[in-house]
Amino acid sequence: MVDTAAPALAVSAPRQQTRGNVARAWAQLRRNRAALVGLVIVAVLVFTAIFAPFLAPYNPYTVALDQRLQPPDATHLMGTDELGRDILSRLIYGARVALWVGIVTVVLAGTLGIGAGLAAGYLGGRWDAIIMRLVDVFLAFPVIILAIAIVAVRGPGLTNVLIALALVYWTSYARVSRGTVLLLREEEYTWAARTLGASPVRIMWRHLLPNAIAPLVVLASLGMGNAILAEAALSFLGLGIQPPEASWGSMLNFGMQFLRDASFLSTFPGLAIFVTVLGFNLLGDGLRDALDPRMRT
Repeated sequence: MVDTAAPALAVSAPRQQTRGNVARAWAQLRRNRAALVGLVIVAVLVFTAIFAPFLAPYNPYTVALDQRLQPPDATHLMGTDELGRDILSRLIYGARVALWVGIVTVVLAGTLGIGAGLAAGYLGGRWDAIIMRLVDVFLAFPVIILAIAIVAVRGPGLTNVLIALALVYWTSYARVSRGTVLLLREEEYTWAARTLGASPVRIMWRHLLPNAIAPLVVLASLGMGNAILAEAALSFLGLGIQPPEASWGSMLNFGMQFLRDASFLSTFPGLAIFVTVLGFNLLGDGLRDALDPRMRT
């Protein structure tokens, strides 16, 4: 009779360590003030995006030409744009677009990249060669240039921006997940699962992915900021979110026309992009320190 108790325990051992690892990571994160600042910024962004209809003082799409280019005052805290629309309201609604772009881009790119990286790292051989050469092809192009090319071919709009950004950023997830799996596939619990007859898909999904999640979480946090910044760049060039939809990048573009006489049109959207990306970067750096065993004190 084959004793399966030891392999079963070996397979479940990493899962038993998960709760302890999460608790230690959270304790480490709380000691990092910069990471907490980033977490607060991200939390404010999420809150603003969810409750935008209640937080916006005006309808962001209402045109009032008799109030165009008004400087910040008690009525319009951030002034009005070239069509008399309230800038604060448009910034609040723009947070929805930014957060949606970040989340969908990370989900699409992460799903595609992690799946490809798991297959390349665990299966190896021909699969590894094909997938990684495809990654090399995508990495041969500058990120923003490739995104511009994809959107230019498919046309501007939110859907095409999401597709372009997912195709641009999936390579990062593929490389990170592959490199992690190359280390994990030789661990005892992987051999135990293989000995018990688990299929490659089950091993990758149930045993390798949960133990490779730490660097991927960090990459996803940083990827949110990168996606928001890339969408703003595309919208600034007129290839992203189209008017009258509120987008920080398009607001920045229109504000550039009045930079000398009404600089506030560009200042507030630029600050929104800067603070948001900074928040995700600070949070990502904090997660990296918290999830990296070498950084624990």
